[in-house]
Amino acid sequence: MTEKLSDAICERAEGPPADGKRAYVILYDSEAKGFGLRTTKAGAKSFIFNYRIGGVERRFTIGTFKKPWKVAAARAQALRLRGLVDQGIDPQGEKHEMRIAPTINDLIDHWRTVHARRNRLRTIKENERLIRQWIKPEFGARRVADVRTTAIEALHHKIGTRTPTRANRVIALLSKMFALAVRAEWCDRNPCNGVDRNYEEPRTRYLKPPELARLTEALAAHKNRQTANAVRLLLLTGCCKNELLTATWNQFDLDVEEGIWTKPSSHTKQRREHKLPLSPLAVELLTAIREEQRRVTEAYNATRRPGQPKREPPVHVFPDRTGTAPLTDIRDWPQLRAAAGLAGLRLHDLRHSHASILASAGLSLPIIGALLGHTQPSTIARYSHLFVDPLRAATGKVAEAVGVAGGKVVSLYKGDAGTA
Repeated sequence: MTEKLSDAICERAEGPPADGKRAYVILYDSEAKGFGLRTTKAGAKSFIFNYRIGGVERRFTIGTFKKPWKVAAARAQALRLRGLVDQGIDPQGEKHEMRIAPTINDLIDHWRTVHARRNRLRTIKENERLIRQWIKPEFGARRVADVRTTAIEALHHKIGTRTPTRANRVIALLSKMFALAVRAEWCDRNPCNGVDRNYEEPRTRYLKPPELARLTEALAAHKNRQTANAVRLLLLTGCCKNELLTATWNQFDLDVEEGIWTKPSSHTKQRREHKLPLSPLAVELLTAIREEQRRVTEAYNATRRPGQPKREPPVHVFPDRTGTAPLTDIRDWPQLRAAAGLAGLRLHDLRHSHASILASAGLSLPIIGALLGHTQPSTIARYSHLFVDPLRAATGKVAEAVGVAGGKVVSLYKGDAGTA
């Protein structure tokens, strides 16, 4: 039976008898071929579209009557589907593709498998925090191809009103994910492209000579020798905190005339092996730490109870209390810097201080970059401001040569009293 469907007709439509064999009846529309209302025994009503493609009859369920579909909208949808069929496109296939289209949650899993495992542990933890706090709640169930630049900008602004730097990190992480999505052909473009980042003021904190002297005194008086030695090595080597805390003794060659620390690629930012020459003072300190660990181990083994297993010297330069794993942080650093009167100084600023001492000694940026393990010119250039003191000293020597007195330039030639 066919007639022009209306909302009133659909409202009155009834399903098959409760005692009948049929589970539903279909009332077809006379205006749009294949379009109809299906009513079940229980009275549930939905719009359907029947069509034939490739010699096979198929049925597409448009949606439920009334909520959200009214007759006019459902008929328009049926006509659109008829247009697809006329072009040889199977609407059920299109519906299936939409249903299985990858979501941001799928993209996160893909990113974890393909990219995240290459990152350092600290970076992985920070990225997971950003995913849990911002990315999943905002985009998780959305299809990758549906995310637009305007949505990315809105999230960036939302986070940036309170934490501008964190907002930049979220967008940077999303950008990496969408780059993978483009490569996997899950979307046509990266919606993070063109999103303006918040300005970040680079940190330029480094220790002045009086501050360095105060820190040295505080280190000598600090009760926790492990913390004091770790901070001393951060200053002596210019390494990152995590590089030092995860360092194992097999990375160090202390028995040669000039010590070498070979940092494995998995521990360095540039993802390549880095051989760092050690100063005699650093070699002396590391040797003392190793000998102390051996003495403690030997003392324990000599006094251990019967049946207790022997201990081996720690594998890590800075082991935790168990002696089997590395320290995860230098927890009493706040107390140490307070004792030195250096409020706000970060452990990473010690790396910057190491670079400033090298710059003051007249070493070039490429040499400083090589010692710190940097390979990108843009990264090395961040230390260019440290050359102010040596440059001032250099200009001072010029002033001495020229001779400046009372704001007037004195002639260099003997017997010439001319002034300018």
